[in-house]
Amino acid sequence: MTQNKIIIIEDNLLNLELATNLLEANGFVVASAQTAEEGLRLAHELLPDLVLMDISLPGMDGLSATKLLKGDPATRQLIVVGLTANAMKGDEEIALKAGCDGYLTKPIDTRTFVATVKAFIAAANRHSTKSNP
Repeated sequence: MTQNKIIIIEDNLLNLELATNLLEANGFVVASAQTAEEGLRLAHELLPDLVLMDISLPGMDGLSATKLLKGDPATRQLIVVGLTANAMKGDEEIALKAGCDGYLTKPIDTRTFVATVKAFIAAANRHSTKSNP
């Protein structure tokens, strides 16, 4: 199995550690950042298979960072999944309009998290295969 690279951009250390441990235990290569600015730098450097983007970050928020990734030809193809603890009605639509390819709420469900991440990557791979035969 090819090891998928994932960047987690999350300022809460407990959330970051939990997500990292779950993903690494399932064969993913994980890099992390605690600010949007650091995450943007990593995304350009690593070009991961998936970016898990906390919506509420110190300084630049995750929605602004997502818009920058999606507006840059070098990173616009990256899969960005928004993560938030403040899941209110309409928040998912806001994240999708900002360019997120998906949306997950926190606290993450440890029973389904890895399968959900794999599904986002698989869906993106199917889409890119159809777009680039």
